[in-house]
Amino acid sequence: MNHFVTAIGTDSGKTLVSAIITEMLGCGYWKPIQAGEPRDTAAVESLVSNPDCEFFPEGIFLQTPASPHYSAQVDGVHLSAEKFELPSKNELVIEGAGGLLVPINDHEVIADLIPKFNAEVILVADLYLGSINHTLLTIEELKRRKLPVNGIVFNGKSNPASEKIILKKSGYRCLLKLPRLEIVNEEVMKLYAEKLKENWK
Repeated sequence: MNHFVTAIGTDSGKTLVSAIITEMLGCGYWKPIQAGEPRDTAAVESLVSNPDCEFFPEGIFLQTPASPHYSAQVDGVHLSAEKFELPSKNELVIEGAGGLLVPINDHEVIADLIPKFNAEVILVADLYLGSINHTLLTIEELKRRKLPVNGIVFNGKSNPASEKIILKKSGYRCLLKLPRLEIVNEEVMKLYAEKLKENWK
């Protein structure tokens, strides 16, 4: 099965978590939609040292750093879920764009890609004032769509009260607690890949 990394919003830590999972599994990494620079594929590749990993070109690169549906309009590109094909039959970490309900056109959103890719979800929840609501709303949508979920990665300064209520209400498990990192490099990715392995299934 493939692994789809999504989050409760933009800049929640999807790329960092994708790098850690890719490092741990020694599998491929792919970003279906990249809107603007810098490219997340290059960032993940710079952090992963596992020689078994493979990095595939983005499914589509859009010039404008904006919501994919708007960026595609600016670029004169029509996005649709049916146009995306997995770059490999082997195991992949697939990084989404923004959150689940980010539109790719007038009718489809990022969440519509997940069943097409035969992927389970890893949800990244960064911890800030208001994040409980945003996380539980995302979880409600995952459950409404009956998407398979491996677990949650909490990213940022630990907030045990927030983490506890999210896990209790969701019924999901915590895969990893990732603190604010002062240093982000290959060695740090290896360290957290080992921590993640303890809770992976």
